[in-house]
Amino acid sequence: MKQRFFTAGPSQIHSNYIAFYQEAMNLNYGSLNHRSEEFRKIYQHTDEQLRSLLNLTASHQIYFAGSATEIWERMILNLVEEHSFHFVNGSFSQRFLEFSELLGKKATSIKVEHGQGFDVSNTIIPSNTELICTTQNETSSGVCMPSTDLVSLKKQHPNTLLCTDLVSIAPITNIDYHFIDSSFFSVQKAFGMPPGLGVWIANEACLSKAENVHSKKIVQGAHHTLLSYAKNYAHWETPSTPNVVAIYILGKIAEEMNKKGLKQIQAEIKLKAELVYEFARRSSQFEIVVKEKNHQSESVIVLKCKDENDSIISSLKANGMHISTGYGPYKKLEIRIANFPSTTIHDMNNLIEELSKF
Repeated sequence: MKQRFFTAGPSQIHSNYIAFYQEAMNLNYGSLNHRSEEFRKIYQHTDEQLRSLLNLTASHQIYFAGSATEIWERMILNLVEEHSFHFVNGSFSQRFLEFSELLGKKATSIKVEHGQGFDVSNTIIPSNTELICTTQNETSSGVCMPSTDLVSLKKQHPNTLLCTDLVSIAPITNIDYHFIDSSFFSVQKAFGMPPGLGVWIANEACLSKAENVHSKKIVQGAHHTLLSYAKNYAHWETPSTPNVVAIYILGKIAEEMNKKGLKQIQAEIKLKAELVYEFARRSSQFEIVVKEKNHQSESVIVLKCKDENDSIISSLKANGMHISTGYGPYKKLEIRIANFPSTTIHDMNNLIEELSKF
């Protein structure tokens, strides 16, 4: 039976992933030295494709880590001397806050109830804040922070670094990188790859801050610092041996997405999301968790179940369809449906048909 994954991560593998992986194996990229000219070409190609896909500015650089979770730590260590501020509306944005606290920083936050978004115009951020930490798409709750809110935040605090977690929305977001200092994501969601590669994007303002932190002899980590990433980036290299095969495949998938066009990808995502939300609005079994349309995620849709979700998930699985449970305290009460580019409109309609039986 054909298996389809609507899980919030790892999610459905890209249709050409296996072909790209085999291609990398045939080229012996699993054994490629990361100081070789061939690797530099791979890095440069992936950088060029992501830069085009995300519409990055010339000021931004692209680095590779093991995961987005690792990047949380690297970012706090390198960009915060003392004070970070966090927008918390779910388990992952909460964990980002906890990372800052665990690293000994004086982290403050604004928190909202499950399923709610923020009113950024009325949010008071302390003047001593060095890094504003946002999560554009909270994977646990299905709440999305509009790109206009991110722009508004940067305009309100032009001298404070602004970062955003794009784990479950890159590359289908439409953020304006002129207003984003740093962002990051991992590849096992919308890029349709297995886990094992994190992507960190940072601009010159971040590098300047990292230099300042370094000059004060503040510990920036014993592994890789932002400055070591930047030093190696100048030569299309990485500080230590990276996941070369994954970097190669990410470049190939980003190239395919560029050929298709981000606007077309976004249009398909929007259409599939509306199919699910419209179904939920008519359903007596499911309820949309995020009430405010402006904050409803199009890439991770969270629905509250009338009854516990065990029978729903097991029934779908028996039909070759996999969805995610709710997260944390909502594990049994909600379902999460990933709506990434690797999922077709046909797939989504089939899922809705099965859900309508409950």
